[in-house]
Amino acid sequence: MATPLLPRATVHPVRIGHHVCGDSHRLLLIAGPCVIESLDGCLQIAEAVSDICDRQGVNYVFKASFDKANRTSGGSFRGPGISDGLEVLAKVRSKIGCPVTTDVHLPEQAVPVAEVCDLLQIPAFLARQTDLLIACAETGKPLNVKKGQFMAPGDMNYVVEKVKAAGNGGVMLCERGTFFGYGRLVNDMSGLPVMRAIGVPVIFDATHSVQQPGGLGGSTGGNRELVEPLARAAAAVGIDGVFFETHPNPELSPSDGPNMVPLDQFEKVLERVLAIWRTVKAWDA
Repeated sequence: MATPLLPRATVHPVRIGHHVCGDSHRLLLIAGPCVIESLDGCLQIAEAVSDICDRQGVNYVFKASFDKANRTSGGSFRGPGISDGLEVLAKVRSKIGCPVTTDVHLPEQAVPVAEVCDLLQIPAFLARQTDLLIACAETGKPLNVKKGQFMAPGDMNYVVEKVKAAGNGGVMLCERGTFFGYGRLVNDMSGLPVMRAIGVPVIFDATHSVQQPGGLGGSTGGNRELVEPLARAAAAVGIDGVFFETHPNPELSPSDGPNMVPLDQFEKVLERVLAIWRTVKAWDA
């Protein structure tokens, strides 16, 4: 028998609401707008993407941020705040019937977010913040920790150790690019199997991977034309889920518009990525 090209890892699946990530049967999709703009907008996107996932056989988690705490400019729109934002997320969860997630920036936000969300997301810039990781893990909810743009994939092992020592809700790691000089990110696809070999599901964040930090002066730029090629490459390497931001009109989004996949193009993009993912899973079976 030929030696596998990539290391085979024993991955511990993570339960997110009524979904499971890491069991190799269904791809997990985390998707939504970058920031909560309105309840109606979130419901429109969540309903559309949920319908797409039903047709494509994909598990869906809705994502939107109540606060974009790391905007380039202090004058940029940050979101509605935790109270109003969690109210929107609770209504999306109830009306659409899908699990929801959002970013947690401070330890004191962990408990109120966990009361609404099925999955807690740790932003990449905060991946090493021990108090934040512990507070989120202690809620008993699973965590999706984005790899810091400044970290080596193997170093995420220490992040996983911190989370597992503090709680048993499970942890996933998310790749979203690495700093390469000023104003751009690159993706090292070899980092995906390295992180998966830690024994946790791995998510590929296709839209934040094409960011150009500070590329528009006072705001972040990006190139959405590269989103699908990178997602295809990640699917070929072997992942458990994908993360996309999408919007009916990305040019009008107050955050991350240049990176987003237009909502009317989303299903075709997902369909093509999914075809590669399923092919690779069939080879590994």
